[in-house]
Amino acid sequence: MAGAKFRQFNFRHILVWCACLFVATLMLSLSYFWTKRSPSIPASPLEQVIIATNTEYVGTCSITAAREKGFFAKEGIVVLIQSHSSGKAAMEAVLQGQANLGTVADIPVMFAGLDQRPVSVIATIFKTEKDHGIIGRRDRGILEPANLKGKRVGVTLSTSGHFTLSAFLNRQKLSVKDVTMINYKPEEFADAIERGEVDAVASWEPFLNTMLTRLGSNGVAFYGKDVYESLYNVVGMRSYISSQPETIKKVLRALDQGSQYCNDMPDSARALHESGKKTDTKDQKAAWATYRFEVGLDQGLLLALEDQARWAIKNKLTNKTEIPNYLDYVYLDGMEKIKPAAVTIIH
Repeated sequence: MAGAKFRQFNFRHILVWCACLFVATLMLSLSYFWTKRSPSIPASPLEQVIIATNTEYVGTCSITAAREKGFFAKEGIVVLIQSHSSGKAAMEAVLQGQANLGTVADIPVMFAGLDQRPVSVIATIFKTEKDHGIIGRRDRGILEPANLKGKRVGVTLSTSGHFTLSAFLNRQKLSVKDVTMINYKPEEFADAIERGEVDAVASWEPFLNTMLTRLGSNGVAFYGKDVYESLYNVVGMRSYISSQPETIKKVLRALDQGSQYCNDMPDSARALHESGKKTDTKDQKAAWATYRFEVGLDQGLLLALEDQARWAIKNKLTNKTEIPNYLDYVYLDGMEKIKPAAVTIIH
């Protein structure tokens, strides 16, 4: 009798166990079926940021690297590039609301301050002394810098090229009145000097190299080393920057990674930058070691802006007579949050 009860007890437990196993298997099957049939939950869309910039210019390497190597995407943003041939044009795109951010040299920032435009620099991303200069025609008697006196010089007015020309002439004991300046867009320089419309052109890379290539043995170059240090910056409207502090930090973190890539992987970074470019960049390999790809906010930026404002006022390029406080045109919070050691601006 005890054995019969024991067998009955085991049988009942086996039935219960089988029933539980069946239910569990059924639930797993239904779950798998539902997962296969149900649409997957979409991932959060990447935040879009439009940057007005000149991708032909080597100073944009950190932007190119951040986009192509996935540093922007890692931060949850997708960057759309709006192409311009000068920082002046990129600044205008930002002012007109056509772009969220723009890359500019210090001169457009200086003029924005004089004109009291509500923009701010969020970081300097590139520095060099070897990307500005003057290209001259030998057949017009230009063999040395002093020969620029009395010549027609192409330049994009109110840009870093304009400032470089003024500083360069000053080094030769000349003034802007000793030359005839003719205003061109940067992309028009090569044709203008090749046709002989001008005797020389003051500009920046890659336009300098393009003009030299077009002129061949008839071209001569004077570079602005020790005359002008290019400070390449990222700017935005204050209203956008103040309303999107987290986005600004994401952009800065990605650009910092991009800058490190451009510094640490020069061959790969150069190949990435040169890919698909219209201009001849064969001379960049030798110059790359002189480029400083670094994200920061340096006191030197404020000093440069003040010097340039004095130049603009003296040469009557503005109707303003007082130098603004350029600290008001720098956004410190972003850099101080992501890389405080790179902020040396006194404030």
